[in-house]
Amino acid sequence: MAKYIIGNMTGNSMDAIDLALTRFDGDIMADICTYTRPYSKDMQDKIENLRKQVFNKTRKQIEALPDFKQIHDDYIRQIAECINDMCAKNNIDKKTIDAIGFHGKTLDHNPPSKACLDNTEAYTLQMGSGQMLADLTGIPVVYDFRSDPLMAGFDGAPLVPPHNAHISQTEGDGCYYNGGNTSNFALIVNGTAQIGADAGPFNEYTDNFIRTYTDEAFDKDGQIGKNGKLDKNLLQELFNFGRRYYEAPLPKSGDPAYYHKKEIFDHVKDKGIRFEDAVHTFEYFAAYIAAQALTFVPDNIAMPPKMILFGGGWKNPVVKETFEKLLNGQSYVLPEHRQQFEKLTKRFATEPVVRTSDFGEYMEARLFADLALYKLEGRAWEIPEIVQAGKSVICGRVAMPAPPKKAYSDCVNRAAKGWQNEKNLL
Repeated sequence: MAKYIIGNMTGNSMDAIDLALTRFDGDIMADICTYTRPYSKDMQDKIENLRKQVFNKTRKQIEALPDFKQIHDDYIRQIAECINDMCAKNNIDKKTIDAIGFHGKTLDHNPPSKACLDNTEAYTLQMGSGQMLADLTGIPVVYDFRSDPLMAGFDGAPLVPPHNAHISQTEGDGCYYNGGNTSNFALIVNGTAQIGADAGPFNEYTDNFIRTYTDEAFDKDGQIGKNGKLDKNLLQELFNFGRRYYEAPLPKSGDPAYYHKKEIFDHVKDKGIRFEDAVHTFEYFAAYIAAQALTFVPDNIAMPPKMILFGGGWKNPVVKETFEKLLNGQSYVLPEHRQQFEKLTKRFATEPVVRTSDFGEYMEARLFADLALYKLEGRAWEIPEIVQAGKSVICGRVAMPAPPKKAYSDCVNRAAKGWQNEKNLL
């Protein structure tokens, strides 16, 4: 019997609430409707400030912050409003919806791949009460997906490779590349995810730089970046600031905290770099890191020539065109990376073909609908590093609708800092 699930995603950039209602019938999935609502700058600022407050804190410390509850509750209410609005506008009876797949808002991330380098304990932090969302919508909610793989010893991000493998039955094999606040990719060969990893910042620098110095939210259609030129010294500084992460082997999982935004923006100001040149270079860097990450793919994994793009960041023509040229050896690379990039271009059996996914820009929202389906059916989510380790992990927990409460105990995910010392984690 077909299942109908709403997937929700609010990315690191907090640009919008994205929803997709998807019908799952065996191996066939189809979006019934989609919905997006931009966040206000006020909400973006509150989340960014909260991110700074919660960094490296435990669950109890986070819950004790004076403004945490209000920001959390406002966040959940806005998502619930969007879900209810989408259903009303599309004449959808909420009783026919099996579940909501809810990601929550990532505020901090210290995965095993990084924790082992720092000699710290691994954790990941997502804000978002699935129970509150279920109570406000009247629909069961599946959520807290990242905790299970992390507590099993894996990074818990990116989660999208199995979903890329599922849709490859329609779109075919290829390198599925997501361009959001962070970029991540999955290589799908013979319908199976061979490897998946975060690459690094994508919209992160560009969007935050523009929001810091203008009233705009992002560089629409690359209009600012088109009027700028590549600053090679800034490109080098960008790589230097995040070098430890960018040179880490695959698989790996990133977080905006690794990229030192403020220091880079201070550098731009101190060096007097023209605004348009800075934006162009940030956009160039987004494509650069996306291509550079592919140089770490092990030689025993075939490099598919088909690059299938999804995520709003690829709408920027400066980024997309730079990525295409880098893959074909036609754009500037830092001297230290020339051999890496030359080797990468030789790994393609034919000239790389770059195209946008047929499944559209709501891939990440649909991903969490897919994850919710797997949880409801008790199936393990086939993250490549977990499968290759001979293990299996079922991701998520389920909240059933109930009368709304004054306080919720699941506002912070299970694998927040200090989870190793907590008991009765459901």
